[in-house]
Amino acid sequence: MKIVTIIQARMGSSRLPGKILLPLAGKPLLIRMVERVMASKLSGDIIVATTNDSSDDVVANICNNEHISVFRGDSNNLLDRHYMAAIKLNPDIVVKIPSDCPLIDPLIIDKILGYYSDNFNKYDYVSNLHPATYPDGNDVEAMSMTALSNCREFASRQFELEHTTPYIWENPDKFRIGNVVWETGMDYSMTHRFTIDYIEDYNFIFRIYEELFPVNPKFTLKDILSLMENNPNLLKINNKYNGVNWYRNHLDELHTISPEQTRII
Repeated sequence: MKIVTIIQARMGSSRLPGKILLPLAGKPLLIRMVERVMASKLSGDIIVATTNDSSDDVVANICNNEHISVFRGDSNNLLDRHYMAAIKLNPDIVVKIPSDCPLIDPLIIDKILGYYSDNFNKYDYVSNLHPATYPDGNDVEAMSMTALSNCREFASRQFELEHTTPYIWENPDKFRIGNVVWETGMDYSMTHRFTIDYIEDYNFIFRIYEELFPVNPKFTLKDILSLMENNPNLLKINNKYNGVNWYRNHLDELHTISPEQTRII
């Protein structure tokens, strides 16, 4: 089966503008993020989906200079942008990984995609987010091209268009949904924050790269947690934002998300 992984990226972050260009180990964060996705054995064709806005010319130029495939589309309708980026490559499985996950573990990507590939006839959508157990910032969502097409055709609410996949996991009567949990049995989704929305997140991620990248550019979740265990102060850098995610703004609209799965600041 053909797999296409799409990384949606843009310059216009409201909380930390230009975060995808912040430096990590000598290159923009976005490039380090793409490298980690490329390190996955099952990620297939990888494409960055950015917008047609002139502010994202720099994203397209960086991708072109690094020989990374790039698609440009609607700046507000991320669902349409995801679909249009995928349809050109005619995949069986489409993967969504956000660009704010520069610590994502390639082994976790392979775990979710391997599970979906092995059970392709049983599911339309598989992720590690419903419910989430891995540290925030290891987000992997995989869906059939048919499911994505149906989502694009029928999704209409603004948050569905903005976040690409809610129409799927909010409609379990229409889609066969699977989930992969952390094999340790632990749940760090609300206590460990490896994503980037705030400057404190960048400071944390920068320290992780500073410590681990020179030794092994393909460092894993296990390596990060071991480093944090030996350096407890790392956890304090951005822990005031633990559990903060976009769900908090749509709890009155999301039927499958409980207040315990987000935190309001």
